[in-house]
Amino acid sequence: MSNLAVNLALGLTEKSGVSRLTLTDFRNYAHLRINANLAPVIITGENGTGKTNILEAISFLTPGRGMRGARLADIKRITPALVTDEYSPTEIAAVNWAVSATVVKNNDETEIGTAVEKSAREEEDDIRSFDRRIVKINGQKTTSQSELGKYISAIWLTPQMDRLFRGGSQPRRSFLDRLVYAFDVEHAKRTANFEHLYKEWYQLLKNNGATGGRIDHGWLDSLEENMAGLGVAIAAARRELIARLNTFIEHEPDDVFPNVMLELDGSIEKLLDSMPAIDVEDHYRQKLCSQRRNVLYNDYVDGVNRTDFKVYYRRKHMPAELCSTGEQKSLLISIILAQTKCQTLDKGFSPVLLLDEVVAHLDDIKREALLEKIRELGIQAWITSTDAGLFKSLANDAQFLTVKNNAVFG
Repeated sequence: MSNLAVNLALGLTEKSGVSRLTLTDFRNYAHLRINANLAPVIITGENGTGKTNILEAISFLTPGRGMRGARLADIKRITPALVTDEYSPTEIAAVNWAVSATVVKNNDETEIGTAVEKSAREEEDDIRSFDRRIVKINGQKTTSQSELGKYISAIWLTPQMDRLFRGGSQPRRSFLDRLVYAFDVEHAKRTANFEHLYKEWYQLLKNNGATGGRIDHGWLDSLEENMAGLGVAIAAARRELIARLNTFIEHEPDDVFPNVMLELDGSIEKLLDSMPAIDVEDHYRQKLCSQRRNVLYNDYVDGVNRTDFKVYYRRKHMPAELCSTGEQKSLLISIILAQTKCQTLDKGFSPVLLLDEVVAHLDDIKREALLEKIRELGIQAWITSTDAGLFKSLANDAQFLTVKNNAVFG
C-alpha cells in the first residue's frame, strides 16, 4: 500500500457526511426524511421524479446558493393548481421551504438547518417584503452561512457543468471558490461581502451618473477601500488553494483520470506573485477609483470578480476548453478527486460528493474506476442515475434508494 493510501486510510477512520436529511416543502417534496449511511448513496428513478432535488437540498447545507444557483423563491413547493369549469388555473400560494440534517464530522453529530423566512425592509416611502435565508446550528440561529463550513463541505458535478470550460468565467470562478471554502471557511463570507459592496458601488455610480446627481466621494472611497481589502484576501485564498492542489497532483498523480494543471487568470492574483499584499490592496483601490467612468459607459471593470479559473490537460499540454466533452468530464472528476484526497489529509475529514448523472456519460472503465475510488476512499457520495444496474460493483458497499411519486424507497 502506498504512503498516500496509508495516510488516507488513517484520515478516514472517522466518517463524515449526512446521516439524516429532512426536507419540508422543498421542490416536489412536501415532506421527506432520509436516514443515510456514511457511504455511497445511490438514488435511482425516472427522469423528472426529483432525484436531483435531493442533492440540491444537501448543497444548501453549505454556504452559497446551492448547486443550481436558484432564487430562494423558486425552490419552495407549489401545490397543484385548481382548475375551474372554464379550465382557468388558479395558483395556490407557495409555502416556504426548509432543509435540516444531522451531519457527522469526526464522529461528532451536529444538527444544522436552513430555511426561508419572510422579511421586510423600508425603501423610501414603501415597505417591501423579501425572502431571506436563515441558518441554524444545534437550534441556534447564526448570522452567517459561512458557519456551516465548519461542519460540512460538499463538492458537486452536474450535467450543466459539462459546459463549464466553454462558457463564461463566472461558473468556473464559482466552482473554484467552492473548493476554497473547504480550506478557508471565511472565504464564503468574504466573497458574499465583496459581491454586496460591488453591487452597492456599481449602483451608486450608475444611478448618480444617469441622473446627473452629486456623488458622495467619501462614500465611494470607503467602499473602494473595503472592496480592495476583501478582494486581496479572496485572491490570496484562491492562490493558496491552486498551489496546494497543483503540488498534490504533481506528487500524487491519478492512475486513471487525466492529470491536470490549474491556473488563475486574474490581475490581482498575479500582482500577489511579486508584491506584498498591502501594496496590492493600495493598487486595487486605485484601480477601482480609476475605473469609475467605466461603469457609466458599461465598459469592463477589472478585479477579483473577473478572475478566470484555467484548467489544462497536463499530458497533452492542452487547455480544457479545447478537449473533447469526455475529456472535460474526466478533468473535472480528476479535480474533485484531488480536492477530496487533499482535504482529507489536510483537514482530517472528507467532503460530501454530490454527483448528478455523472456516470451515465463515462465509459465502462472510467465509470468503474470512479466507483472504486469512491469505495476505497470510504467517503459519502450521493449519486443519481436512471439505471441502478450501473452500480453493481457497489452492491455490498452502497445504500440504494429509489425515487417515485414524490417519495423515496429503499
